[in-house]
Amino acid sequence: MEGMAQPIAQSDAPLKLLLFIDQRPSSGEQIQEIRKYLNCTEGEHIHNLEVIDVGEQPYLAEYFKLVATPALIKIAPLPQQTLAGSNIISQLDHWWPLWQLAVTESLENLESAENVLNYDATRFDPQSSIAHSAEIIKLSDEIFRLNQIKDELSARLLFKDHIIAMLAHDLRNPLTAASIAVETLEMGHENPQRQAHLTPKLTVQLLKQAKTQIRAIDRMITDILQAARGASAELQIQPQQLNLKNLCLEVVDSLRSRFQVKEQRVTTDIPQDLPEVYADRSQVRQVLVNLMDNAIKYTPSGGKIDIVALHRTTQKVQVSIHDTGPGIPPENQEKIFEDSFRLKRDRAKDGYGLGLALCQRIIRAHYGQIWVDSVPNRGSYFHFTLPVFKR
Repeated sequence: MEGMAQPIAQSDAPLKLLLFIDQRPSSGEQIQEIRKYLNCTEGEHIHNLEVIDVGEQPYLAEYFKLVATPALIKIAPLPQQTLAGSNIISQLDHWWPLWQLAVTESLENLESAENVLNYDATRFDPQSSIAHSAEIIKLSDEIFRLNQIKDELSARLLFKDHIIAMLAHDLRNPLTAASIAVETLEMGHENPQRQAHLTPKLTVQLLKQAKTQIRAIDRMITDILQAARGASAELQIQPQQLNLKNLCLEVVDSLRSRFQVKEQRVTTDIPQDLPEVYADRSQVRQVLVNLMDNAIKYTPSGGKIDIVALHRTTQKVQVSIHDTGPGIPPENQEKIFEDSFRLKRDRAKDGYGLGLALCQRIIRAHYGQIWVDSVPNRGSYFHFTLPVFKR
């Protein structure tokens, strides 16, 4: 654009003006009109006009506290004065004679000061002061931005340190249980005296115990890796035709030992004609496991857990998991899907507060929805939808 200025330059002109414009098509015409007026009315005093695009030099606009463009600012001689709006030319008609008078008085004062004190004019150059102040504003904003980045990185490091500490604690229980099961099987096969006690039924139970604990460890590691990658990392999914009913029953069976320990009753209501969905099997399994894991964790001993699926629309299948736990306060029902958000009552429980955030990412990657309906002390319903497979 015509007359576009770089950061404020030094000038020997006694009358120094800044014209702030933006990228609107009319800005070029405004520059020409103001230049024409100044050239025609300059008189005996030389002026210097610099044109500044607020988009290219926002810190100068901030320094002058501009709220609208175009704006013509007299920066020398002092005092500073701003003309703004669409009628700058008419305002100039009023102020130009006064500005000329101010220039004359300024030059006389400057000449007198130079004669008496050998005055150094550049020392108090208003343009130099403005450029310096604008640079300070720019650097302050940059420091603020860098502090934000620093705080974010510090929070991530603190979170990962917390995860590592909990990981060392939480992995010990399933590792110990799996090790005991495997060692019992090993000793039974190596020691003939103990082999008689290792019945086929006990062998199957020990294998199931080891398998369940290994899956629990795998689930923890998956959550940790997803958290380490961050919410912005791309989630890789490979959707295919999937029988959701069979997958739900498989997950229930894999967690059976956990809800049996707490004497919880798990019921499923999944119609035989439930259509197949178009989804990534391993990822949807992770969602079901995480939601069931929460339901088992928060449902008291002797409580009930329900898994319900229905053909919600021609395009979507909905799965709902209901627990009879303490419920979730209304103000936290959206926050629980945030990374590492945990209710105060859950701080002492195992886990990282990552499961629900991961569930949300997976379901959104399938263009589905996930949400919770809950009433404190009356349990929670976690719902999610998946697209129907189209043949």
